[in-house]
Amino acid sequence: MKTFLSPFTPEQEADCLQRMKNGDLEAKNELTLRNMRLVAHVAKKYQSQEEDLEDLISIGTIGLMKAIATYKENYGSRLATYAVRCIDNELLMYFRAKKKNSKEVSLYEPIGTDKEGNQIELMDVVISEDVDVVEQMEMDRKVSRLNEIIPKTLSGRELFIIINRYGLFEKKPMTQREIAAKLGISRSYVSRIEKKALEKLKSVF
Repeated sequence: MKTFLSPFTPEQEADCLQRMKNGDLEAKNELTLRNMRLVAHVAKKYQSQEEDLEDLISIGTIGLMKAIATYKENYGSRLATYAVRCIDNELLMYFRAKKKNSKEVSLYEPIGTDKEGNQIELMDVVISEDVDVVEQMEMDRKVSRLNEIIPKTLSGRELFIIINRYGLFEKKPMTQREIAAKLGISRSYVSRIEKKALEKLKSVF
């Protein structure tokens, strides 16, 4: 297998991302080359006798390039973390397409092993729904943002109702009636407080 360049340090990566944002095409190429070792690492888990590692790396590189093109620093993680998901997604789509184009392939045909050494069968890939990685990352960012602003924006009954109504912070979701009984107030009053609290969160968010 090819020898790849070592990854950027966090500082080098931040500088390269900034240069790319300013329109430096060479910076984009540098980010790709410096993350090829990551592509190879992800591709290895899908390798089998029928799959050439170099081919898988080529497919994974497409995922890496998509990650670089769509990555935003406010996602809350380094580029490498985001890129792994995009590379995985690209390889999974490849195997799904391959399955559709070959009726003779068994759903239980092994295509590699995961990081823990467990065998990955083609069925594991085929039954997975297509995941929009960018959408998922954006959703994760919004959830993280909400978790930050809820305790800062709400207090007292509002905080109690929202947390328990929607099962936040690992709480079990409760009905308005259950919350009303817990607080010793009417269900309609709980509903009014909940509505007001949601409006406050929406304005802050």
